[in-house]
Formats: sequence, C-alpha cells, structure tokens
Amino acid sequence: MIVVDVETTGVDPRLCSLLSVGALDFDRPEHQFYMECAPFPGAHIEKEALAVSGFTMEDIEANNQSPNANNQKKTDRAVVEAFLEWMRTCSEWTLCGQNPSFDRDFLQETAHRYHLNWPLAHRTVDLHSVAYGDHLQRGKSIPLTHNHSALNLDTILAYVGLPSRQGSHHALDDAKLEAEALSRLIHKRGLLKEYSQFEIPKKEAKD
Repeated sequence: MIVVDVETTGVDPRLCSLLSVGALDFDRPEHQFYMECAPFPGAHIEKEALAVSGFTMEDIEANNQSPNANNQKKTDRAVVEAFLEWMRTCSEWTLCGQNPSFDRDFLQETAHRYHLNWPLAHRTVDLHSVAYGDHLQRGKSIPLTHNHSALNLDTILAYVGLPSRQGSHHALDDAKLEAEALSRLIHKRGLLKEYSQFEIPKKEAKD
C-alpha cells in the first residue's frame, strides 16, 4: 500500500489545487516522497484550507508572481508526475490514508488536467474504516458528532497511543502518522522508529 496525504487550497479537486503531497510505502516505510507546488493559475483558494495546511497567501502569491525565482516551487503537474514516477518504485499501488478518496481525487484530477495517464485503481484503504472496525471488534463505543462518526485522525492517533498533531498539518508527517496508526491497528505493532517511544495501548475490556 501507498499511504498518501495531500494539502490543498480547498476541498473541490476540480476548482482547487494541490499544495503538497506526502507519501510512504507501507511495505518499506523508509521509502518516502514529499514535494510542494504552487497552485495552478486561477485555482480557487479557501482561507480555511490554508489555515489547516500552514501555507499563506504570501507564499502562494510570491510563487505565482516570480516564475524565474530560484525558490520557485514546482507546478502541480510536475509534482504529480514526480509522485507517479516514485509510485512505480513501490510494489503495491493501492492508496491508503485517512479519507483517502480526498487525496486520490486531487491527485487524479491534477493528472487529468494535464492529460497524464492515471494508472491507479479506484479502490482505496481507509484508516477510518479500519479504526471503526477495530472499535466494533473490541466492543468500544464509536465517538459520534451529530450522529456521525467522529473518528478523525487525531482521535485515531490517541486511540492507538500516538500524540495528536500540533499546529498546521504537513503532508508527509500526516502520512507517516497514518501509516503508524494503520500498522498498530492491523499488525498490533509499530512501523516507524520515530514513534517507538509511544507505547501501544493494551487491549481493554468492552465499554
């Protein structure tokens, strides 16, 4: 599996743009990918999305207005091309993550925008579904908000003994946390050495 996370300028993959892509190979977690890009010209930008990702309007405007600057970020096309090239070095191409359809749709829409071949399948592995199933298997109550599952990433991280994210999100950091959580849920063991100091909670009795 490829655990992937993206940061974007909004929620609609047709109107909004990628800002960064982070990924790792679940079978070889040291094999990782991270790139940032400037939004495509005319992309819809939601301030709420930037608040989550940590990117600023100043960053975006500087990248769009100075195409020859040495610190110019890659285009969204270049980032997707690089991701697809990296992906081909992985043994399995099934995408995985927290709400991975969001990440997949942005990557796929970007590829289609530039008429690039999209070789990945529609099926994904959702960390939320795995955590939801683990709650049911252990007889744990599903946390709800407005009668919907409230198993967001930070809630799942706490459930498997990992620290919650601090400040703005980062695509690669989030992908690594998602992969670590997935390993703890499926294999009952850690995946990345950087999280080895956080113990996996012991199996508790039913609620």
